[in-house]
Amino acid sequence: MDLGIEGRKAIVCASSRGLGKACAVALADAGVSLVLNGRDEKTLTATANEIVKATGVSVTPVI
Repeated sequence: MDLGIEGRKAIVCASSRGLGKACAVALADAGVSLVLNGRDEKTLTATANEIVKATGVSVTPVI
């Protein structure tokens, strides 16, 4: 499904797991570059790496 948001940027809060992660993955699948936010650096970095590997979009994790 084409959402028409490819090339845009988004900040996703609480994106290490759960709904935040699901939103981040959906946005990345649509071609959106991301800034991810979370409390646990290890989990957030793993999520960012997972999204980059799966989609190739730019992902910046911020604690």
